[in-house]
Amino acid sequence: MSLISNIPEGFGLEAEVIDAPTRDRAVQRCSEVGLRLPTFAELANPPAPAMDLTGIDPDAAHPANLWRVHWFNDASRQGRVKVPGHVMIPPELSGVESPIIMLLGNRFPMINAHKVLAAYACLAPRLITGQFDPTCHRAIWPSTGNYARGGVAISKIMGCRGVAVLPEGMSAERFEWLERWTSDPADVIRTPGSESNVKEIYDACNALAADETNVILNQFCEYGNHLGHVTATATAVERVLEHYQNTHPNARLAGYVSASGSAGTLGAGDPLKERHGSAIGVVEALECPTLLYNGYGEHNIQGIGDKHVPLIHNVTNTDVVIAVSDQATDQLGVMFSAMAGRKWLVDRGAGDHLMAHLDDLGYSSIANMLASAKMSAALGFGPDDVIITIATDGAALYNSELTKTLNSEFGGNFDAKHATTVADRWLAEVDTDHLLELTERDRNRVFNLGYFTWVEQQGVDLAHFDARRDQAFWQSLRELLPIWDELIADFNARVSSAAR
Repeated sequence: MSLISNIPEGFGLEAEVIDAPTRDRAVQRCSEVGLRLPTFAELANPPAPAMDLTGIDPDAAHPANLWRVHWFNDASRQGRVKVPGHVMIPPELSGVESPIIMLLGNRFPMINAHKVLAAYACLAPRLITGQFDPTCHRAIWPSTGNYARGGVAISKIMGCRGVAVLPEGMSAERFEWLERWTSDPADVIRTPGSESNVKEIYDACNALAADETNVILNQFCEYGNHLGHVTATATAVERVLEHYQNTHPNARLAGYVSASGSAGTLGAGDPLKERHGSAIGVVEALECPTLLYNGYGEHNIQGIGDKHVPLIHNVTNTDVVIAVSDQATDQLGVMFSAMAGRKWLVDRGAGDHLMAHLDDLGYSSIANMLASAKMSAALGFGPDDVIITIATDGAALYNSELTKTLNSEFGGNFDAKHATTVADRWLAEVDTDHLLELTERDRNRVFNLGYFTWVEQQGVDLAHFDARRDQAFWQSLRELLPIWDELIADFNARVSSAAR
């Protein structure tokens, strides 16, 4: 039985155990591998870990690393901090008066990206309600890279098979990681295309679903992804905001910005808007402006797959759509890594704090930074209007892509002249081109686009699809969180009993 009305089966939203024998086999497997599940409340406000993390490599396939799946890891990812890691983007770089603060996603364990939070938030509800049996099921993780890696990591910890489904054109670093973490090449499925080819991922998953031992954990329609960020990421944003307000008492949260992707991270904007009145901005690639212009195309801002509207995107609560060119992220990625580019930033007063964190900014992180500045300019924000956004992963995942851009656009050597050219193009002046403040008509247009993917292609019930227009639907989803936490506590108690 589902707690929420108009939710058909298959979205992981059950509020009770629907298959006790399957749940019990999951309990036994977790007992065998020494795994305890954090609750959603513990993801948001991590307590002292239930497992000793001393000496545990944060990049190891160790059950204790589930207790590092939160925003409060220190830079080494072995210790804990009171305020989530973040970087302030100074006006010298952003070009706007508004403080732009970026939470650092590469402090998450195992994959150096925050998508492991989404993977856990999708799998945990299925484990505790008896929808996933790690002794026989294969977990299928469709994504454009980081979510699939997070899912494979959690699968390996549990001692079950995890299958990554992702476009063949993604960065080499993603595939190198998958090769290290999977033992069977068949567990990495490369679909045609690159970042924009999400439908091809869905097609592969639909074929895999014909085998009942395959459980598809599709982040684009799994509401656990949304709820994980509603609780954990929103809490992290507020903790960073409170820290900033200690020295800037007049500051307010004016905006929350996130790339579209699966729209999971975007979900944190809902409770933030309710509690702070902040505008929600969604980012997409200018080369594939689906939300902005009903457009299509190919792009290289890896991590924000598009040409569709995710089912878990609360479109009717989104305020601004902002498009950023992948030429900007490609070129600024090179600039932020090259000595000549860093010297330009230092000379313009970027400051030690920013310079120490440039390696924490991957492609979609740079896109979020640029989009935040555009939204600040468009909405007339001032020095007390804080925008908080996400650095989803770091530059280490894009070394191969940076080399391609360095060779193709800068002749293999990025010098001072190139730094000036790139800065003049992307940093000298903030424009508000390719940005739309959504009216009710615009929201309905974008919402309606999702029909063609979810109802016509993927067979989602129309009543469920339409129910998502209403904010009461999204707010009611949160009723599941304390229920799931009770089920997790019961699950862990059974694991402890089985271990005796």
